[in-house]
Amino acid sequence: MKRWRVPRGALVHYGWMLLGVAILSFGLFHIHDRSKITEGGVLGMMLFLQHWTGLSPSITGPVMDVACYALGYRFLGKDFLKNALFSSFGFAVCYRIWESVGYQMPDLSAYPLVSALAGGLFVGVGVGLVVREGGASGGDDALAMVLSRFLKCPIERAYFATDFTVLMLSLTYIPFQNILYSLVTVTLSSFVIGRMQKPWFAARGVSSKESAGQS
Repeated sequence: MKRWRVPRGALVHYGWMLLGVAILSFGLFHIHDRSKITEGGVLGMMLFLQHWTGLSPSITGPVMDVACYALGYRFLGKDFLKNALFSSFGFAVCYRIWESVGYQMPDLSAYPLVSALAGGLFVGVGVGLVVREGGASGGDDALAMVLSRFLKCPIERAYFATDFTVLMLSLTYIPFQNILYSLVTVTLSSFVIGRMQKPWFAARGVSSKESAGQS
């Protein structure tokens, strides 16, 4: 009887995505959650809508994620959707593990700039690994990948544009100082993601000009 085996390439592919969501969830749980770093993207928009309309994130979150994944499927294909579902599920599992284990690093909430920089690195490296393999840990990643492909702009600009827009809206109810530290985080994370995402885009036929943003 022939034994079924997962191809080594697939193991490496999914292994990188799993490592990415593990790093991302670790940073969000240990740094963002404790330091109350405000988010851009889908999460920030959920909080914005909750504050001004009273709509629960349990409603707006899934709606926005499904819409972003639908766009991803439309413009990036079924491989993207398969990778996105795997990485999203992996993120949920990893985050639950960190919650069960508890905090494993010092509380940086008393040092907001350090928290912003460390948080940006965790998000940048984690999301960068996931996106590099064609996955998405949430609607933010899917939307940024679609915008990057559709508008032919570097993915770091797409991430920063969506995050910046939401953070500016958040100024209507969040103190400027908090937004400033969040801008540090999203700027750093966008830069790191942009440096790490090129292999998958090259495989999808996106030119180096589109990927690297060279003119």
